[in-house]
Amino acid sequence: MYRVWNFVTNYSILLIAGALIALVWANLDSASYKYLVEYPLLMNDWVGVDASYWLKSYGKYYGYTELGDVQKVLSFHYLVNDVLMAFFFAIAAKEVWEAVILKNGSLRGRKAATPLVATAGGMFGPIAVYLGLALYLGSDTYNAVANGWAVPVATDIAFAYLVGRLVFGAGHPAVRFLLLLAIADDAAGLIILAVFYPSGELAPEMLLLSVAAAIGVYVLFNWLPRRMDQGNQLRPVSTWVRNRLSFWPYLLASAISWYGFQEAGLHPALGLLPIVPTLPHADRAFGIFSEAEQYLTDLLNHTEHLLKHPVEIVLFFFGLLNAGVEFSAIGEATWLVLAGLLIGKPVGILLFGWFAAGPMRLGLPAGMRTIDLFVIGFVAAIGFTVSLFIASVAFESGPVQDAAKMGALLSFFAAVVSIIAGRLFRIERQES
Repeated sequence: MYRVWNFVTNYSILLIAGALIALVWANLDSASYKYLVEYPLLMNDWVGVDASYWLKSYGKYYGYTELGDVQKVLSFHYLVNDVLMAFFFAIAAKEVWEAVILKNGSLRGRKAATPLVATAGGMFGPIAVYLGLALYLGSDTYNAVANGWAVPVATDIAFAYLVGRLVFGAGHPAVRFLLLLAIADDAAGLIILAVFYPSGELAPEMLLLSVAAAIGVYVLFNWLPRRMDQGNQLRPVSTWVRNRLSFWPYLLASAISWYGFQEAGLHPALGLLPIVPTLPHADRAFGIFSEAEQYLTDLLNHTEHLLKHPVEIVLFFFGLLNAGVEFSAIGEATWLVLAGLLIGKPVGILLFGWFAAGPMRLGLPAGMRTIDLFVIGFVAAIGFTVSLFIASVAFESGPVQDAAKMGALLSFFAAVVSIIAGRLFRIERQES
């Protein structure tokens, strides 16, 4: 439990602090809070939100009536959500990549089949509940909130895993099942963001920049040094590249890839994803909650640990700039998000998990019961970080976005529901 709590403390305590400060600030003085969020840091022609949109939506709050020939505004919100959060998603992508590519990866082979099918249920269930209830409430409500269908799809992997261990105990097979499901859910969330929530008009040809950056850095600084060292156990070229150049070529490639995503109209926070697989990696991974990974010397793990403290600070500002919702903003979108998470998640995971284990004959891990899937669903209903992010890109600033964000914040109550469900369904905790 210590290592899990240590991970959550490292990566989430500042996020929670930022979110709490934002909630208090927004409810005490919403004007000054909103002034901070979209504060213009730099007027330029390369990076930021479209200048005409920023001027129309926020310019009057800062005394701007025109911006001249400026094309972009780098606001505080854009800097955090679209630029710096790219490092957070890169860390998430690193875990997904290792789970898929390594020989002992958790998302390889038959052992991942049932969790993957259950993950699909954990996506379709919330979507069905969210959109179904929205349609039931009338066309006006449906039209207002429909674009937020992906908000209740997300699972906050760190908090879900922590609560899962509290409910099931560290040694219960349901905990590993939950982790596999959460990793797969993260991967699906990244795909959803890229496909369904573009940040502007699509220009897919600009993705060639990202492709070229990824191929170039892989060939020149990963494949070629290993090729030149073939047959030489001392690996002099690879060692020189690793010691002298370190992560800098990959950082440059990341900047190019990020710009390609921005210009392509995809959400630029995902811009580092093509670069992550190009970094040299070890042939094994101990997992995101393992202290042992810090002793792996491959560049992928080394870079992740270099990013640790910067990402903590980024998450603080992410919470600060995105969680500032007035309590009066609670509305229909809030309840739809919560219904999707607290009803759609457990029901979807139970039904799809049962179908995979039974009719599909994929089975469940030894020691797991079918009803455990239902409890896992409640644990996976903790959306928080990624749900907040999706809410911020699914809706324009306003009451609907604020209401959806409140639903993401209130998803923390899924932890309480999970503990109650564990008691009702007589979960036998297994500590080892």
